[in-house]
Amino acid sequence: MRKQDKIARILEILDERFPPEQVDPPLAHRDPFTLLVAVVLSAQTTDRKVNEVTPALFSRAATPEAMARLDPDEVLAIIRPLGLAPTKARNLVALSRRLVAEHGGVVPADLEALERLPGVGHKTASVVAAAAFGIPAFPVDTHIHRLAWRWGLSDGSSVRRTEADLKRLVPRDRWHTAHLQFIFFGRRHCPARGHEPARCPICSWAGVRSRLAREARGEKPYRR
Repeated sequence: MRKQDKIARILEILDERFPPEQVDPPLAHRDPFTLLVAVVLSAQTTDRKVNEVTPALFSRAATPEAMARLDPDEVLAIIRPLGLAPTKARNLVALSRRLVAEHGGVVPADLEALERLPGVGHKTASVVAAAAFGIPAFPVDTHIHRLAWRWGLSDGSSVRRTEADLKRLVPRDRWHTAHLQFIFFGRRHCPARGHEPARCPICSWAGVRSRLAREARGEKPYRR
């Protein structure tokens, strides 16, 4: 099956299970700044854990100005249950001070400007750009990278390669919603471990057998 035909059918299935108008970012937030903070905190941590700590954090600092006034140790005391908490605490204070000093306390609606903030990588910047400002972006996390490899939409050589391949295949006006649909589908139907391809609504027909077999043997399937 051609990749264009495959992605068209995949998008139909995703639309049936996760309608585009009903998918929202799973991280609780109020505005671009709180979204940025939540996405920074989500690295190597579940969304559920992030949503557990952000209410206390935002009660102390829900704006760049308020976060910039905190000491990193104060932030760390709140976010300690999360992975990489010391580094994240330092980055949140540093990026807040950068926003105040260079952007007037406003999160920039610009991908490159976002990527220059401390602790903000390409994926984080893409999530914020798309969700907060409607800028076309297709953030690729480990869920999406795994699914694109399993389904033969990309070769798994790198996250950047997967992002480029999906941007070519998925219509531009679908990038943001498809990104969320891939994530939700992966969590519910296509997990990293304990996956049963024959019962998966997509792997059962789109999965590349050789790749699924490698995973079943416990081999490292793709690069990150």
